Amino acid sequence: MKILVTGGAGFIGSAVVRLAIARGHSVVNLDALTYAACLDNLVSVAQSPRYAFEHADIRDPVALEAIFRRHAPDAVLHLAAESHVDRSIDGPGVFVDTNVTGTMILLQAARTYWERSGRPEHFRFHHVSTDEVFGSLPPDPAVRFTEDSAYDPRSPYAASKAASDHLVRAWHETFGLPVLLTNCSNNYGPFHFPEKLIPVIILNALAGKPLPIYGTGAQIRDWLYVEDHAEALLLVLEKGRPGRSYNIGGENERTNLQLVQSLCAILDDRRPGARPYAEQITFVADRPGHDARYAIDPTRIRSELGWRPSVSVEEGLARTVDWYLTHEPWWRALQHRRGVGQRLGVVA
Repeated sequence: MKILVTGGAGFIGSAVVRLAIARGHSVVNLDALTYAACLDNLVSVAQSPRYAFEHADIRDPVALEAIFRRHAPDAVLHLAAESHVDRSIDGPGVFVDTNVTGTMILLQAARTYWERSGRPEHFRFHHVSTDEVFGSLPPDPAVRFTEDSAYDPRSPYAASKAASDHLVRAWHETFGLPVLLTNCSNNYGPFHFPEKLIPVIILNALAGKPLPIYGTGAQIRDWLYVEDHAEALLLVLEKGRPGRSYNIGGENERTNLQLVQSLCAILDDRRPGARPYAEQITFVADRPGHDARYAIDPTRIRSELGWRPSVSVEEGLARTVDWYLTHEPWWRALQHRRGVGQRLGVVA
């Protein structure tokens, strides 16, 4: 396939681009190169004859029309989004503008291209979303998010993604656009932008800084290794049923405190310091509206498409720590970007 990937210079997007190229697909990477994008994530594929980069914004309909005409993709894999909850608390407007308005403009551009092309049956618009649209779960491990869970977003970020999910479904029901929708759990792994929990903990530990944990660290997340997620996204794109949604989870639930303690233990082994890294753990004021638990039930994608995660959280965390230890120039170059290293999202 020729796949138009939006947000392909981001964390998850770049993993998808690298895997798609390795699988023999052609990729057009459309990215606005905002603060969290990094073209260094794509050095391994940048010279491939099956890779093209378009510096454009999904909110620019003129640019989108030209890109669709120029490249004639078989599918759109839409990952471009503002995604950091803390930043959405400080500035919700840009999240609505990019995630809601931007998705609508992209849907219209894809619909126009699809209709002008004779509404080809093979075309797909795959929208990538989050489990945060479903809100917060109780601690009961038997209760998990399914594709039929009610939407109950509790942060500006989650609300903006919920709105974009509804738009994608509406373009399918109203205009017939062949869409796919996936909702994933927390991603982690190589090339993770250093404002999210796992890279913050690794880099603060190495720098001898406090390891901040919101509240008591009792919040539970389901952790999905980013390369497993990329595999699942391409599988859904290739074999998913139009109009269908699929939940993608790592089946690796941990409290935030357990996760940080595991990272500290790996660092103690890989790069021991004068004292155990866990002694740097510091509990800080909780995030406003912090969801207690996310957990994905991946039964549908497993039963219909045969996918399940291959990387346990223990193996994935070790791989991630090793990657950061051996890629210092990559993360050093991002330290100066706006908001990195600062506590955001503290205004209730």
